[in-house]
Amino acid sequence: MADLALRDLSLGYGRHPAVHGLSGLFPSGSITAVVGPNGSGKSTLLKALAGHIRPLAGRIDQGGVRPGEIAYLPQAHGLDLQFPLGLGDLVGFGLMGRRGLFGGFRALDRARLAEVMAQVGLDGLEHAPIGSVSGGQLQRALFARVMLQDAKLVLLDEPFNGVDARAAEDLAQLMARWPAQGRTVIAVLHDLDVVRRLCPQTLVLARTAVAWGPTDLAVSPEQMIEAHRLAERWAGADDPAVSDHPLEPA
Repeated sequence: MADLALRDLSLGYGRHPAVHGLSGLFPSGSITAVVGPNGSGKSTLLKALAGHIRPLAGRIDQGGVRPGEIAYLPQAHGLDLQFPLGLGDLVGFGLMGRRGLFGGFRALDRARLAEVMAQVGLDGLEHAPIGSVSGGQLQRALFARVMLQDAKLVLLDEPFNGVDARAAEDLAQLMARWPAQGRTVIAVLHDLDVVRRLCPQTLVLARTAVAWGPTDLAVSPEQMIEAHRLAERWAGADDPAVSDHPLEPA
C-alpha cells in the first residue's frame, strides 16, 4: 500500500465550501489525527476519503486501496435503534466485505467476533438488542465492527464519543496497534492530549491546512489560534451579507 495523497483537493455541498486546496500525504501504516474548530471540514474530508462524496476539484490518490478495503466509522451512526438487531450481529457486519451479505459465518469468524467484542468490553452482550444498550456500549460495538473489517485504510470520526475515559483509553490502545498490522489510520479527534499521545502526525484543518506534520509541531498554541482565526473568517465568508465568494476567506 502506497501513501494516500491529496492533490489540491476541494470539497463542498453546492456553493457551500468545506475543504479548499488541500494537498499532502497520509503515510502508509501511520496514524494521523485531524483536528480543528467546528465547521472546519473534518467530517467532510473523511466522507470524501471513504468515497461518499466526490471532489469539487483536485483528486484523492488512494495508494492502491480499493473501496472494499476501507473501514469508516462516522460521527453519527444513523441506526434505527428500534430495529430488532443484536449487538453481535451489528459487529458481525464488519465481515460482509469478505463473506458477502449472505455468506454466513464460519467457525473462525465466530471466534474472531467473540474476540473483538471481548477486546472492547462487550463480551456476553452478543444477543443484546441494539436499542437496549447504552450509547457508550453502542459506540464500542461500532468500533469493534471496524476492527472486524481488518481494512487497510481506517477512517474514524470522533471514535470515542459517548465512551467513558477508561473505555476510551482501552480503544485508543487497540487503535495504536493498527499501523504495525499494516493499516493506515486517519482519525478526527478533539482531545489534544489523546492526539499528542496517540498520533505521530496531525493535520490541523480550518477548511485548508493550517499545519500538517509531526504532532508536536502541528498542535502548537500558535497553530490552534490560527485555525480558530481562519474558521471565524470562513464563517463570515459563508454569510451572503458579508461575501459573495465563499471559497475565499475574508
